Amino acid sequence: MIEGAGHLEALYVERGRLRYGEAVTQEEHALQCAALARAAGADDELVVAALLHDIGHLLAPPRGDAPPVRETPSDHHGGSGAAFLRVLLPERVAWIVEHHVVAKRYLCAAEPTYVSGLSPASVRSLAAQGGQLDVAGCRRLHAHPWFPDAIRLRRWDDLAKAPFARVPRFAAYAETLERLARR
Repeated sequence: MIEGAGHLEALYVERGRLRYGEAVTQEEHALQCAALARAAGADDELVVAALLHDIGHLLAPPRGDAPPVRETPSDHHGGSGAAFLRVLLPERVAWIVEHHVVAKRYLCAAEPTYVSGLSPASVRSLAAQGGQLDVAGCRRLHAHPWFPDAIRLRRWDDLAKAPFARVPRFAAYAETLERLARR
């Protein structure tokens, strides 16, 4: 595997065992999310975005069970993860990773019952990330061609929190990561 893509797996091996307020580790969450994307027939870029969507949490120093970065509406793990990934992977992957946070805010505005299905950790991060998105923010998202992908990823993110789920390991995505990193 090329150095950049290999670095991604190494980061999950080294830091992916961290918990973040959910019943699963960062690695378990990432692998479940990617497996859900594959099962839904998502293309390779969307599957990789699902796999790496929370990488921003792994880039900052750990703080126990709490997310390692302080979340704000304009500075969150989606943004830091996307900035890291932009030098290695296609722009669409980075954009989806960056906007999975805003997609949660959008869904809270667009679907009033959505909030009731969020985990306690997601509710806490939603508040820090700015809460429900305003009408202007919702309109801006609708105008972007990758917006539906960010929504799909957000829904998989919400489901990918099952303790002891049996899903493929990170190595199952190595060939796809390597191919996308070469583009």
